[in-house]
Amino acid sequence: MHFETLQSISVNGTPTRANDDRCGSTAQLAWVIDGATDLAPSGLLGKQGGAAWLASNANTAFNTVLAGNIQDTCQSVFHWIEERFESQKTRDVVAAWEVPKAAFGVAQLTDNGLSVAWAADCPILRMSGGDALWCTGEPDTSAEAEDARALGDGVGAARALSGAVLEDRRAHRGQEGHAALSPNAQAAAAITRYAHHDIGVGDELLLMSDGFASLVTDYQRYTAKELAAAVRSDGLAMLAHEIRRIENEDSACLRFPRFKVSDDATAIWLKIAG
Repeated sequence: MHFETLQSISVNGTPTRANDDRCGSTAQLAWVIDGATDLAPSGLLGKQGGAAWLASNANTAFNTVLAGNIQDTCQSVFHWIEERFESQKTRDVVAAWEVPKAAFGVAQLTDNGLSVAWAADCPILRMSGGDALWCTGEPDTSAEAEDARALGDGVGAARALSGAVLEDRRAHRGQEGHAALSPNAQAAAAITRYAHHDIGVGDELLLMSDGFASLVTDYQRYTAKELAAAVRSDGLAMLAHEIRRIENEDSACLRFPRFKVSDDATAIWLKIAG
């Protein structure tokens, strides 16, 4: 079996800002990466922001590395990223929150089926006939929405994180065991989750960043099964447009509490071929 790419899309949340999401696939491996919003000006890694640096390097690593099982693939990627971080950083890290972080989801085809690995909120949906199954567990962003609500009405409407909101996000990012990919190979391995699923020729996968999965999580526009049907009937571009319409209608971030009006939104839609 091998992957065939049907569609992919990646749109930045703000037209003037870089997109810190990445996605890609090879015959046996597919991935999506969501670089966490930088909480400090660039400098640790030169002029490039940490989120963009991590997303780009993780994307290159997944494009380069393929081991016999997903655990070994991920371990090789984690070490690859760590080595480049140590060689490319321009100074020592002075605060835990300035270390670049990212959510990710990866799927690997094996002789025995489909293996997946993930950290944080990049879900993977398997679509088989009329059924839809979360391969990475049902996504849940309610904790972040509650955090945003607790900091005051409409905090996400601000153009940039600042003041108490910025300090809150720094404290959250700096927590020990924060569940996200980082340039620390040991820490990345400790928070990565794995699962294995049966899969057959003709089945499809949808790998998403949380900005795209918001149609199910934050905005509750679709169930998993309904999202699968919408992907097949309307395609990824139409769904991305729907995300932006919902967000623009709630640009004050009052109906849907969040930390930014629009997030980067990325998805890759694959089919299993024999």
